[in-house]
Amino acid sequence: METTVSSKGQIVLPSPLRKRDNIRAGQRFSVERLRSGDYRLVRQQAPGDDLVAWLRSCPEKDYFQAPHFTDTTDEILK
Repeated sequence: METTVSSKGQIVLPSPLRKRDNIRAGQRFSVERLRSGDYRLVRQQAPGDDLVAWLRSCPEKDYFQAPHFTDTTDEILK
């Protein structure tokens, strides 16, 4: 796939790549210069992104249940 640098220096990721990797507006990337003409683009993970992806990958709906919290420690102290 090819893309073009705009007059503002912006590079647009082609739509098929954005869709395949679920890239949304506002996500941050780091750019590393490997050598003249070669660059590496790496998406930065937002806090909690890995956890959300892991939870969404669960094979069963409602598999993960919220822990049961109480207002007292009476049950723990028994």
